[in-house]
Amino acid sequence: MNKGSSLFILLGLFLAGGVYSFWKQKQSRSLITLLAVGSVMALAAGFMQL
Repeated sequence: MNKGSSLFILLGLFLAGGVYSFWKQKQSRSLITLLAVGSVMALAAGFMQL
């Protein structure tokens, strides 16, 4: 596990936490969708580098 993949996985988990937090605060769906897409892309990039 190298530094780049760890960073992407941590970023994806951070953004996923933001999605959960914004969902609980009833923020706009477009913002939640944007964060969710970013989270999935960061997690995918991290796991593909493994």
